[in-house]
Amino acid sequence: MSRFHKSALLSATGLLLAFALAPLIFPNPAFRVAMGNIVPLLVIIAAFVVSGRNAYDSHGHTRLFWGLMTAGMAMWCYNQACWTWFEVVLRKPLPEPSPGAMVLFLHIVPIIAAVAIRPHQVDEREGMLPSTLNVLILLVWWIVAYAFLVFPEEYIVPDVAAYLMRRDLLYRVDEGILIVASATAFFTSTGTWRKLYRNIFLATVVYSLSLEVANAAVVRGLYQTGKIYDLPFLAAVLGFLWVTIAGRQSLRETQVIPSGTSLSRPVAPFLAKLALLSLPLMAYWALFLSHDQPYLRQVRFMVAMVGVGLLAFLVFLKQHLMDQRLLHLLKHSRNSFDNLQRLQGRVIQQAKLASLGELVALAASELEFPLSAILSSSEHMAASSNLTREQLATAQKIGQQARRTRELINDLLSFSQQTPGEKSPLDLKPLLQRAIQMEGFKLDNKRISLTVETHDNAPLPRVLGNPNQLLQAFLQIVENAVDALQEVGGGRLQVSLWREANEVVVQFADSGPGVRDPERVFDPFYTTKPVGKGTGLGLSATYGVILDHKGQITCYNRPEGGAVFDIRLPALRVPAQLAEAARV
Repeated sequence: MSRFHKSALLSATGLLLAFALAPLIFPNPAFRVAMGNIVPLLVIIAAFVVSGRNAYDSHGHTRLFWGLMTAGMAMWCYNQACWTWFEVVLRKPLPEPSPGAMVLFLHIVPIIAAVAIRPHQVDEREGMLPSTLNVLILLVWWIVAYAFLVFPEEYIVPDVAAYLMRRDLLYRVDEGILIVASATAFFTSTGTWRKLYRNIFLATVVYSLSLEVANAAVVRGLYQTGKIYDLPFLAAVLGFLWVTIAGRQSLRETQVIPSGTSLSRPVAPFLAKLALLSLPLMAYWALFLSHDQPYLRQVRFMVAMVGVGLLAFLVFLKQHLMDQRLLHLLKHSRNSFDNLQRLQGRVIQQAKLASLGELVALAASELEFPLSAILSSSEHMAASSNLTREQLATAQKIGQQARRTRELINDLLSFSQQTPGEKSPLDLKPLLQRAIQMEGFKLDNKRISLTVETHDNAPLPRVLGNPNQLLQAFLQIVENAVDALQEVGGGRLQVSLWREANEVVVQFADSGPGVRDPERVFDPFYTTKPVGKGTGLGLSATYGVILDHKGQITCYNRPEGGAVFDIRLPALRVPAQLAEAARV
């Protein structure tokens, strides 16, 4: 036992001893009554304050737990304050029915709800809504139960004996449920929460025993406020104060959800279902089985029906909100699945490019030496004056094909040696216009139009990139689009530029025949061009460039015809990213 626990135990023992000996030392009845009311009131107020502080310092379902405990302590404070007001200030006995009777009855309900939600077994990602609605259902049911069983004899047809009997019976059921709930929570929990539920269980048992002792003394005519019969009640109040203090000592631990230690699920939903199903049975009993006066039977039936309506509304609200949350989760799950597929595609594509780059680099370096020898020999032969015209043409053809092969090898080497270039803040629109102009100078077909448009009137943000690499990537897409348009005799390539959230989007949309397999256009060596016109590496290299710029590139066909390439690059935020770019 720690020093803190020893100090708390000694303080509680000293207070109980002083409470027991005070009437003997100070026999004045007024002092005894004041002590018997004020001391428990101060202890309950202390429990209320500490519990409220626990709720303020916690979060999630732990905050809901301590908030419910605080609500229970607040109602208990109100009832004890009523006793103090009448017996100490007015010096009158508390009337029956008392002003705080229903509040006293209900003060255990929030504590039951707190234990029932089992904060340590709830996934915080599910939110507070289900647990809050379950608590409301339990609270409404207990209010209806009180109004159904106690309220008629309390106010409508006053019958003090029947009222006290029904109230005490329902209150014992209230206490019994809390004892069972806290004991179950104790046996199905571990760590700090297990100790917390144990303290609630012991405090509730002592509280129930104290009420039995006080009621037995009342029946025998021996009970007086502040005498020995209030000692168990003060011990129970101190027990609940200890619950709040010990909970505060281990507040950090009680907010951690242990993984793999839950032996049962929270019982609040189960209690809420029982509450909803019990009200029609109560209405049936009031209407057909009760032996009360017809007027009381109708009152109880109406109370049960009002309770059914209230609980049905809460259940409908809970179901509606849960459906909305389910739809949100399904949408989030679908988006996550789509993102996962895109990420897997990017990983696979990167793996292809990496492995192919190594193979291509090895093959190209091995071919470079013999190719240089062939080219050198062909040029030497072509320069010789001893060759016939036919031999000279053959030598020139060998040199031409060797040079073409060297260009292909250079393309392969540039593909395999894609290294991150130096990046700086730049505007994309001038790069796009330059790519369009460079390709437009080579066009002989006047029926092909190339345009660059921006959707936003405001200046577009800059991106962090390498201008040469991005220009080559844009040129590759534009060249492919022009080749496709030439196949159909002309058309239009529209390059659009706009901002979307924190990204700059570049879209290349042509009116050509579209792409045969949009999913494969970025695969190395995939091409639909005639043999000798393309290697199938241009778009693969473009994919690598965009990926190196932390962007995304996608390809798809439009329903009305034509292919679309979308490039998304992260917009440069000012000034943090500019400072980072300056350091690169």
